[in-house]
Amino acid sequence: MNILTTIYRASGINIHGRTVTRTAVRAVILRGRDLLMVYSANVGDYKFPGGGVNDGETHEQALERELLEECGAQLIRVNGGLGAVIEYDLPEERDFDVFKMTSNYYLCAVRDGVTNQSLEGYEAELGFQPVWVDIDKAIAENRSLLLASDPPEWLGREIFFLEYLRANFL
Repeated sequence: MNILTTIYRASGINIHGRTVTRTAVRAVILRGRDLLMVYSANVGDYKFPGGGVNDGETHEQALERELLEECGAQLIRVNGGLGAVIEYDLPEERDFDVFKMTSNYYLCAVRDGVTNQSLEGYEAELGFQPVWVDIDKAIAENRSLLLASDPPEWLGREIFFLEYLRANFL
């Protein structure tokens, strides 16, 4: 998939050192200028549904699982890749020098309606809820959080991709 940008979450990262890698998928679901996104009631940000790809899982299987977990939405099909964002950060693991995550964004179609979410602990704590939101509102709300004392670590990535999507596809 085409790499759209690289984000460095911390300074002084040795990107050539011992690396912990994570591959993630993000679902882009459009209805006009509205997007199905995950809203964090406790923080006020919007993020694309998605998460890490488990061992032995295809990207499509991961999208299907993550959409059910975070949105209660059933994937109909993946219509194609839109691009990827690479992020580097300091690792939590002591034996590594760098954490590298590649987020792959896919245009997806889902069935109308949602069922119950199946959130992980931190997702429930953040008050994740599926919402349809206008792309301009999502960008504005996320940008306003950049000034917060502790914005979510994914905020820069999501703002970048929202703006990329608006400029190139809407």
